[in-house]
Amino acid sequence: MAEMDELGTQLAELEARMASTADMVASLDSGLADMGRNLVETNREMTGLSRSLGSGLRKAFEGVVFDGMRLSDAMRQLGRSISDAIYSAAMRPVQSALGGALSSVISGAMSSVLPFANGGSFAQGRVMPFAQGGVVSSPVTFPMRGGTGLMGEAGPEAILPLSRGADGRLGVRSAGGGRAMNVVINVTTPDVAGFQRSQSQIAAQMQRLLAQGQRNY
Repeated sequence: MAEMDELGTQLAELEARMASTADMVASLDSGLADMGRNLVETNREMTGLSRSLGSGLRKAFEGVVFDGMRLSDAMRQLGRSISDAIYSAAMRPVQSALGGALSSVISGAMSSVLPFANGGSFAQGRVMPFAQGGVVSSPVTFPMRGGTGLMGEAGPEAILPLSRGADGRLGVRSAGGGRAMNVVINVTTPDVAGFQRSQSQIAAQMQRLLAQGQRNY
C-alpha cells in the first residue's frame, strides 16, 4: 500500500514536471516567433539603411568626380546622409507606434459620434435622407468606408439624384420628371401664299429643332 502511494506521488510529480515543461516549450516557441519577427524587421531596416548609405556614398563620389566638389564638402554631405538615414531608421518605430495610437483614438471618437458603418448623413442628431436630392448649407461630416468624408466646407453643395435614361446612360434626373412639354410657335409673315407652300419644310425643321432640344434637355 505504501508503495502504491509512493508511486502515485511520483506520477503526480512527473505530471507537474511535464506541465511545467510544456509551458516552458510554449514560452520558448513564442519567444522564437517574436525573435523571428524582430529579425525580419531588423533585416528590413538594415536593408533600407544600407540602401540609404549606398545612395549617399554614390552622390558624394559623383559630386567629387563629375561636379568638381571638394572632398571635404563631399564627406560632409556623406556624413549628413548617414545621419539622416540613421535618424529615420530610429524614428520609424516611434512614428509607427504614435500613428497607430492616434488612429485608434480618432476611430473611437468618430465611431461614437458617427455610428453609421454603412454610410449616412445626419444633422443635429437626425438622419437626413437625400434620395430625392437636397442642399447642404454648412460643413457636414459623413462616414465612408475606410475614412470620413466632409462636404459643404467651401459653401453650399447640392446633392442630385441620378437615374438611367431610356438610352441607358446614367445622369442627373431633371425636375420635369419626363412630363410632356407644350411648345407654341407663332409665325408672322407678309407672304401667306409663300408660307403655305413652305409649310411642310418649316414643320420638318421645327421637329428637328424640338428633337435636338429634348436630347440636350
